[in-house]
Amino acid sequence: MTNGNGIKKAKENDKHVRLDPAIFDLPIEKMRNGYYSDKYFNRTKQIMELDNHHPRVLMQVFQKNQAVVGGMDEAIAILKLCSGFYNHEGQFINGWEQLEVKALYDGDEIAPYETALTIEGDYTLFAHLETTYLGVLARRTKVATNTKRVVEAANGKGIMFFPARFDHHLVQTGDGYAAYKSGALGVSTDAQATWWGDEGLGTVPHGLIAAYGGDTVRATQKFAEFIDPTVNVISLVDFDNDCVRTSLAVAHALGSQLWGVRLDTSNTVVDKSIQPMMGQFPPTGVIPELIWNVRRALDAAGFQQVKIIASGGFNVQKIKRFEALQVPVDLYAVGSSLFEGVFDYTADIVIMEGKACAKIGRHYNPNHRLTRVS
Repeated sequence: MTNGNGIKKAKENDKHVRLDPAIFDLPIEKMRNGYYSDKYFNRTKQIMELDNHHPRVLMQVFQKNQAVVGGMDEAIAILKLCSGFYNHEGQFINGWEQLEVKALYDGDEIAPYETALTIEGDYTLFAHLETTYLGVLARRTKVATNTKRVVEAANGKGIMFFPARFDHHLVQTGDGYAAYKSGALGVSTDAQATWWGDEGLGTVPHGLIAAYGGDTVRATQKFAEFIDPTVNVISLVDFDNDCVRTSLAVAHALGSQLWGVRLDTSNTVVDKSIQPMMGQFPPTGVIPELIWNVRRALDAAGFQQVKIIASGGFNVQKIKRFEALQVPVDLYAVGSSLFEGVFDYTADIVIMEGKACAKIGRHYNPNHRLTRVS
């Protein structure tokens, strides 16, 4: 199912379908050996195994913010593929079938201190995995929560997930899926779209414009000439710091081939169309007045169908301000703000051999929303 922009959207019944563990391409052997785990968890597992001590525990996982769950399927995959032990012959004996795991779903809203995941079984089977499953939950929940909040702020307008350049490439795939589950319209890299079988989208970039001597019209024409015609042609129009003139020039040259223009004026620069208006509002960057200038010019020239994409420093607060002012933005491209905040998870043993056994300040907090993972 697509959204009319060639981008696949999640079906409603996808919400409670978990991803196959194989899709995550985990470094299974390294995880089984504790390579990515805090040393004290590896030593905990080692001590219990050497002592032949196999306590049945219930591990309870939560975090402290109002949030949107991300990384749950990835965390489950770690448990499914990496829980267990090595026998005397050095063979790994998978322990998943001996565990009872209950969890929320990716995309679920979660309250502060609400239990998101429980793992019950022989502690020696999964003690070494705490670092890794908590890590993916923390990372993906941050992205999922931030994306959901900007999606909500946009009042139904599309959000393009464009923060890939602000972090290590290895986080892209899971981050893209977290954003997708939280309602992002599209992502910018193929890696980010892998887990739901799509591909990245993008606009005519500044680099291509520079490669054609700073000629935005020519660069956009070349994009339309050589890129798959099913890809929407969206031109960046701030290269010359004259978004109105450049938008009109591209629209006249491309006609019906032009799907949209993207404004990405630096927060330290004042667009030429804004300079005569200065003195009544902060003039730098992509501001409401600049969007209105471009929209009015396009409409007056008969290009009402050309959409406007706004980017550059957008976060929840800025999007809410634009929406409150009814600024005619069709899509928001959001970047580094989607990586802000802290959504750390905590795991505690709260029951041991059927009896309460939690450190001071913790207790068993059952959650009827959890579902058994098969």
